Amino acid sequence: MPGPTGHHGVSMSDASTPTRTAGDHPLDTLDWHNAGAALGAPYYTPQAPSPIAAPYPVLLNDEVARLIGLDGADLRRAGYAEVLSGNQLPQGAAPVSHRYGGHQFGVWAGQLGDGRAITLGDIQRADGKAFDIQLKGAGQTPYSRFADGRAVLRSTIREYLASEALAHLDIPTTRALAIVGSDAPIRRETIETAAILTRVAPSLVRFGSFEMLFYDQDFEALAPLADAVISAHHPEIAAIETPTERYRAWAGRVITLTAELIADWQAVGFCHGVLNTDNMSVLGLTLDYGPFGFMDSFQPDWVCNHTDAGGRYAYNQQPQVGLWNLGRFVQAILPLLAEEPDDAVQIGQDMLQTYRGAYDAAYMRRMRAKLGLAEAHDDDRALVESLFKVMAADGADFTRTFRGLCHVGHAADGNDSAFVDEFVDVDAARQWLVDWRARLAHETDDEATRQAGMRGVNPKYILRNYLAQQAIEQAQAGDYSELERLHEVLKAPFDEQPEHAAYAELPPDWARGLVLSCSA
Repeated sequence: MPGPTGHHGVSMSDASTPTRTAGDHPLDTLDWHNAGAALGAPYYTPQAPSPIAAPYPVLLNDEVARLIGLDGADLRRAGYAEVLSGNQLPQGAAPVSHRYGGHQFGVWAGQLGDGRAITLGDIQRADGKAFDIQLKGAGQTPYSRFADGRAVLRSTIREYLASEALAHLDIPTTRALAIVGSDAPIRRETIETAAILTRVAPSLVRFGSFEMLFYDQDFEALAPLADAVISAHHPEIAAIETPTERYRAWAGRVITLTAELIADWQAVGFCHGVLNTDNMSVLGLTLDYGPFGFMDSFQPDWVCNHTDAGGRYAYNQQPQVGLWNLGRFVQAILPLLAEEPDDAVQIGQDMLQTYRGAYDAAYMRRMRAKLGLAEAHDDDRALVESLFKVMAADGADFTRTFRGLCHVGHAADGNDSAFVDEFVDVDAARQWLVDWRARLAHETDDEATRQAGMRGVNPKYILRNYLAQQAIEQAQAGDYSELERLHEVLKAPFDEQPEHAAYAELPPDWARGLVLSCSA
């Protein structure tokens, strides 16, 4: 029976297997290493994408193309939709799906795995740096359970924009190379159209990758996966000859990277939304964008995911959740830390004790920079907390408040309005400025240097939910111009961009009711 017909007049029924490219596509020229396929079971399963009917280009990221050694213009000329939809496989690629488990909302969920993501393989640049190239929404895998293995345009656009927004905020993240669309109907809460995101990252290994092996009691399988991560991404740790010392050094690095990442999120008001252990990267990357959100009005206990009824993953809970998740990760790799179980437990507990200090130090470095403080003083935390208290009382906008402070001078003058106008209680805001200026008296940087430094860490532009929603609605109608425009704005979040000032304004009233869930 023929399938439904899309706007290209092609049957929507999926073909059976993808074809190989003819050898003249730019993606064929990449140096495919395919470490996942080489590792094989129990970590990876060979899995070709499921071809989809009539894929078409939506958006290509020239910057990420350059990151992996390609030219965006060449990709456009060659046509990237067939390959980056999974309909054709690059020569040299060996696609796999990754097996992992995870704790979801604090409960062990068992085997999860790549239910709709297929890694074409990993490539290596001329300088030796490696990247996984993955198609998200490329069809069913052995880990799809009862799901369809597809993604929709709505969620694909959100991940594309969010990952690129964080990248340009200098926050570690997976990257987005391309979006390919199809008119194939996908059922979520309503019928939507399909899309495939090409995701690029140094590695997509997660905490849950090791948890799965631990809960299977497949302890012999822990070391090969750890060694693969260490050798590819931590050569200085790989040089440590004693295995237990090498794994301890690596675990310590994972703890530090996680602390630094969450401090990054807190400093820009970013909420991940679903910090399950299967969504935590061992490289400290922001991974798996579901119901994320950048905070508008400051609320310490803000929850961006309306399915998180208990607020487990609220903004102010993210630092503690990071530690809890690290506890699950360290538990999973205990057999690598020492030969005697009791010794391994003690070593793991001692290592986890370092997290809070690492996080606090990373967080305060970022907050001092946001306030224009080059030196560390004991009362700096109190100054930060007093600002957040005033912001919370008024629901002052997180991003605009800090950006407004960038324009305030050492002495009270007309520029104070850039900051105090964000508050209802102007007197409280002015009193905080008195305390802040008293603290500035201990700094040595001149005003111009301080303000320039603050503008370099306090973004003017973030991916607000309503901006993403507007781009999505236009794209769903076949107009990608707003998606492209918003992407360009987010590439320079610290610049003034006066021609795009409207993107920095407070959300309109209609946007305050926007809610997000785990639906993708």
